[in-house]
Amino acid sequence: MKKTSTRLADGRELVYYDSRDDVVRDAVDRRPLDPVSTTAEIRHDPLLGDSVAIASHRQARTYHPPADECPLCPTRDGRHSEIPDSDYDVVVFENRFPSLAGDSGRCEVVCFTSDHDASFADLTEEQAALVLEAWTDRTAELAELPGVKQVFCFENRGAEIGVTLGHPHGQIYAYPFTTPRTALMQRSAAAHRAATGRNLFDDLVERERTAAERVILETREWVAFVPYAAHWPYEAHLYPKRRVPDLRALDEAARTEFPQVYLELLRRFDRIFGQGEPPTPYIAAWHQAPFGDPGRDDFALHLELFTIRRSSGKLKFLAGSESGMSVFINDVPPEAAARRLREVASA
Repeated sequence: MKKTSTRLADGRELVYYDSRDDVVRDAVDRRPLDPVSTTAEIRHDPLLGDSVAIASHRQARTYHPPADECPLCPTRDGRHSEIPDSDYDVVVFENRFPSLAGDSGRCEVVCFTSDHDASFADLTEEQAALVLEAWTDRTAELAELPGVKQVFCFENRGAEIGVTLGHPHGQIYAYPFTTPRTALMQRSAAAHRAATGRNLFDDLVERERTAAERVILETREWVAFVPYAAHWPYEAHLYPKRRVPDLRALDEAARTEFPQVYLELLRRFDRIFGQGEPPTPYIAAWHQAPFGDPGRDDFALHLELFTIRRSSGKLKFLAGSESGMSVFINDVPPEAAARRLREVASA
């Protein structure tokens, strides 16, 4: 992998990740951009104990542009975009409309490919491996920024999820605090350790592998399963078999095998609802341990992949119980979801 860091016209950082070492990235962003101005701030909720990002400047962000005006495509034929070069493998840049900025953290955009009409599932294993390298490198870089507590790499896919740019891309958030979801996992892991002397994540993964009925696929280095208490209609958790706290700690064997496993999982998600159905909307979320916590080594890196589509043409909405009380109601039994995800294995 070759990494080239440069700056956009407004001063934001942009990083090219290339599979070839002989690629030269010296294109200049010639857009007349004003400096980025944000209103992002973090407010603490004293009742729930969590934090909310207030970012009113995001109301002006790009919203469903035509394909020939996509800001994530390369700069070509006189049309300038966020990427100055005429082609790229993987690119990461600071978001022009960040939810977190300055002392409140940092937000980045990850473009998986220059092909506007592709999806992550369309990538080759080599391309997917390069994305993994980019996620890992950004985790390492952002971990060194003052005040950053946790790095979250994720992909929103599909208009139903709220995606406003159709180009295949994801995002990375560098939070100045431990997120509520992670804090809950940490508390559960600490209680399990105190009660049993064992690691909660290890026990959970072993239980699913032993039961087998919710396992979707298993390889030498990875296992994917539908969790026993899945919140979403179709939800898969992907774990490396050797527990590590974050992407930086994955060994070479796990890195080598990841592209094959993850691409297979994504392609199965696209086949859940049968031929003729539009691509499955999903969220893919990497859970990594916060930095500097004493219980950091008890945390297990894992990826959660889920869709809000519950059946053909029907979406799972977070209504009263879910939004009002955080009590999920799942219409699809996890065992049935796992069976379906096994049935649609690649030919």
